[in-house]
Amino acid sequence: MATPKMSSDNRHQLPEIKDRANFQLAAVQAHDLASQGVYVSIFAVLLLLCALIANMFSLNAIWIAFFCNNAAALILFGTGLRSAHDVARWRREQAGLAGIPLGRSMQWLIALLASPWSSQETHEPDRVERWTGRAFLTGQSLLSRIGARALVVFGLALFACLIVYAGWSLKADEIVIGTMTFLIIAVCLAFGFLLLVTERRLAAIDAIEWPEAKAISHLARVPIFVLVLSCFCLFLSTRGSGLSIKLLAALGGFVALVGIEFLIRAIASMFRPQNDSREPALIATSLVAGALQWPPQPLVGIQSELRTRHGIDLRQIWAFSFIRKAAPAIILGTLLLGWLLSGVHEIPMTGRGVYERFGKAEGILHSGLHIGLPWPFGRVIPVENGSVHELATAVSTSDNGEPLADAEGPAPESANRLWDASHISEKSQIIASGNGGEQSFQIVNMDVRFVYRIGLSDQAAMKAAYRVADLPALIESTANRVLVHDFARRTLNDVLSEGRLSLANDIASAVQKNMDELDSGVEILAVVVEAIHPPAGAANAFHGVQAAQISAEALVARERGMAAEQTNEAQLNASLQQDNATATAREGIAASEVAKLRFQAEQSAFHEAGQAFLTEEYFNQLTMGLSHSKALVLDHRIGGSIAPTLDLRSMTLPVDPYTSAEPSTPYQSEETGP
Repeated sequence: MATPKMSSDNRHQLPEIKDRANFQLAAVQAHDLASQGVYVSIFAVLLLLCALIANMFSLNAIWIAFFCNNAAALILFGTGLRSAHDVARWRREQAGLAGIPLGRSMQWLIALLASPWSSQETHEPDRVERWTGRAFLTGQSLLSRIGARALVVFGLALFACLIVYAGWSLKADEIVIGTMTFLIIAVCLAFGFLLLVTERRLAAIDAIEWPEAKAISHLARVPIFVLVLSCFCLFLSTRGSGLSIKLLAALGGFVALVGIEFLIRAIASMFRPQNDSREPALIATSLVAGALQWPPQPLVGIQSELRTRHGIDLRQIWAFSFIRKAAPAIILGTLLLGWLLSGVHEIPMTGRGVYERFGKAEGILHSGLHIGLPWPFGRVIPVENGSVHELATAVSTSDNGEPLADAEGPAPESANRLWDASHISEKSQIIASGNGGEQSFQIVNMDVRFVYRIGLSDQAAMKAAYRVADLPALIESTANRVLVHDFARRTLNDVLSEGRLSLANDIASAVQKNMDELDSGVEILAVVVEAIHPPAGAANAFHGVQAAQISAEALVARERGMAAEQTNEAQLNASLQQDNATATAREGIAASEVAKLRFQAEQSAFHEAGQAFLTEEYFNQLTMGLSHSKALVLDHRIGGSIAPTLDLRSMTLPVDPYTSAEPSTPYQSEETGP
């Protein structure tokens, strides 16, 4: 719609304005928009208070998302009402019409809300008030340049987007329908019905009477749409459906999309020239909200706006006409081709699949491309092929576990095996024990992990695909049952010592037997016993008991070692003395036997040789006696006239070499007597 040209002469302008229906009804329209804006604002504030209470008391996340999404949708609808009210008020002022006052209750409520912001005049302003006045004048000047209408739309749209972001969530628990839930749903649906009446009334107004009525009716569909679907999400949540919170998140995204469009339009309007003499344009319009109609025509609004504002008629372009005519056939052919291609299945190298034809399993498909019937007549159920998994008895392992630890940083929490701390993968278990000769039990924490995979045979793949719904849960429950039975016949000392070696094999055999009986197709590769120890609270006491037991056993072993050492030393001494006595006795016997034999031999020789033997024996004994001594032989045959000569040179003491005394050499005769 073209904006009428305003002249400086109000006398020529006034009849022209009064002849137009939108100017004549501007006062009624402004009053209607103000009343609706107050009602919408009150309900939006109530929803925000409910969201704040739900957050304070940590209620289910679905309630927070419910209240935040509906409050944001109502704030956006109120933004559209405020923007349309500015336009209607300008028309009323230009037409010179008096404003229709609101009801007493509305006036009282507005005065109550505006009372904290109202300022009282003082007889003399102080320095702070003067500075505040200057800042206010500066802000007012800046506001007049940018435009107050654009700033209001921008602020409210941004506030709505922040509310959606604060309540956005994808995880929530199911709720139970109670009296309060029914009351909230009933109030929301009743208010949604009032909005529907308003939307139908605005949609029935002619564009000549109220050009902004169609845009406001489109905005009214946003809170209606969000209110109805939010109540439906609450109903789905009571049925235990996980789709409810996701649908609420999608509704929040839709509301945020409308808010972002408002932000863009507000920013674009800031760059327009601000002139109070020209009719202001409606800023809070939305193409996204205009798409909420049946049949959906998303491009009609864009085409109409381009033709109205820029004079571009997309209907005159041959390419768009051809696309519009050929689009149904192309889309239908693409959908048909995509449906036929759903019969082509790709099996990866590390996988396999069970092929079903009309719901009946036909066989196992291995890696490669396979062609079958399209969905839903034929489908492939993927099955793992050799993938190895690890499962703990306390918590099921998942892909999004703890992050990888740095190679040079501290060890991860899962590597902590100390007894004085509890670990997430450990589970408490009752084990048999003995106390003072009586049967008792103790509680231990254990970290037992199962390494498993689906069997490599086709039969195992069939069993895993059709007989087991949740494979980790089945293995965990079976393992817990086996651990209870196995630990019931073991003692703590047995488990903590040599019995731990056979524990893993026994558990693996028992779990594999149960898996085979259930026809699960699971193959238990290994059972890893990471840690078995008492609970963290009793770790120090158990350390003391173990230390005392080890000290007692060490003392007993030390005393036994000393006793064994003394016994062995006594046995060694006794054995040495016995051996020495035996050897001495044997030597004496051997010497007596030798003497006996010698005596017998000499006696026999005497009987045979007589005096000759005695003489010979005499000389032998004399030779033996004189063999190591110096002897002087005197022969009795030396004559009496010749004195014997003794050679004493070998016995002479050393003399002085400078002494020249000559020894006298006696005469020695060579003659000897007979």
